[in-house]
Amino acid sequence: MPSEKKLGAYIRPDIESLPAYVPGARPPAGVTMTKLSSNENPADPAPAVVDAVHRAASQINRYPDLYATNLTDAIAEHWKLTPENVAVGNGSVALLSHALTALAVMGDDVVYPWRSFEAYPIIAQAAGATSIQVPLREDASHDLAAMAAAVTERTRAVIVCNPNNPTGNLITRGELMDFIETIPPTVAVFVDEAYQEYVEDAECSFDLSELANYPNVLVFRTFSKAYGLAGLRVGYCLGDPRLIAAVRSTSTPFGVNAIAQAAAQVALGEQEVMRRQVKEAIEERERVVTELREAGWRIPPTSGNFFYLPLREHAAKLAAAGLDEGVLIRGYAGDGVRVTIGTAAENDRLLEFLAAREPNSSALRRP
Repeated sequence: MPSEKKLGAYIRPDIESLPAYVPGARPPAGVTMTKLSSNENPADPAPAVVDAVHRAASQINRYPDLYATNLTDAIAEHWKLTPENVAVGNGSVALLSHALTALAVMGDDVVYPWRSFEAYPIIAQAAGATSIQVPLREDASHDLAAMAAAVTERTRAVIVCNPNNPTGNLITRGELMDFIETIPPTVAVFVDEAYQEYVEDAECSFDLSELANYPNVLVFRTFSKAYGLAGLRVGYCLGDPRLIAAVRSTSTPFGVNAIAQAAAQVALGEQEVMRRQVKEAIEERERVVTELREAGWRIPPTSGNFFYLPLREHAAKLAAAGLDEGVLIRGYAGDGVRVTIGTAAENDRLLEFLAAREPNSSALRRP
């Protein structure tokens, strides 16, 4: 049995130094808390989705369809594409990781905005690539010009999160397409649209009718947010058949379980349910954000099921105070706090918690 010291020699040094992904805080066992830290959909799944889960559960002694064929076909039909344009995976973040594994080698660069989704530096480093983080503008928007300027001969991929997680800022379709035009065709562009269902302007997503003209683009979507299947972990990406084949080849065999496949296929067909839940989330988001802004809180424009408080040095303290008082919110030390839109009752509890504090601070108001 090798000693622990010797075993360490068999692990890539860059893997040992990987930054840990920090999930949204969870309440302690047996403690009731208001959880607004993980951008989950607080609404119950559609009854048809629950029925699909029950039916699929009776067959869990069998392996799932390797390529999630029925779900892949349904997604292709939904977006008016071919199945060869679709890869299904264990959440969109897994597909991002598979795509980078297919493209990057040690010493390559991956360019993305920062702050953005916390998984980006992890999957880049795991693929052996170097992260090139381009700071957001002061208003929390993407600095697309700076991102384009950061691309070099070492760059293998550029990631754009739209809307951006955790800040909520949005890039218009025109801005996105113009940006993609500036990227060399040998560099992949990953467009992470995990929260696009919450965007009210349909002209702020990648134009999928143009997908065939951009063989270096992959668009990532998820069933975890608007479709409410976070616990099942299923997402997909859309792109050129050659890129999609590469993503599939690096994916874990049977990586999407049978229950997730069945539930996602039914959820995709329940568009009316999804749109109603999204509408409710947007209405609650506007209610909460409006009240907080009127109270003096600075909140950038947001297009997700969340909003962002750019609190800088107060961020960690506010998140810790929330944990102490039963309101779980997502703190990014030194940057800000992301708050998920929950049910009306959960949002009222959040407003009560923040009303006791000085706006743009973690400090309690004086009596």
